[in-house]
Amino acid sequence: MRVFRQSLLVVVVVATAFFAVGLSAPPDSPFSIAVQPILWRVDAAALAESRASILGLDMDVKLGPMHMHLSWSLLPLSTPPVSPNRDL
Repeated sequence: MRVFRQSLLVVVVVATAFFAVGLSAPPDSPFSIAVQPILWRVDAAALAESRASILGLDMDVKLGPMHMHLSWSLLPLSTPPVSPNRDL
């Protein structure tokens, strides 16, 4: 049990350091994290792409040539379209 707790503590410390370095890095560096709060996103493009939301976060994570965009919303105003299941 002690080894598990120590390993968990090491993972938490490394993840915190990784996140702190990414947040403080300039946008053109090899590794960066950008977090942008979204208070209200209701425009024609957001509605058409099912991205309309209230109270959310947009995160851009860049690691070398890889770039990921993550989005989370407390109150999504639209749901993504669901394709019908053709296997039934």
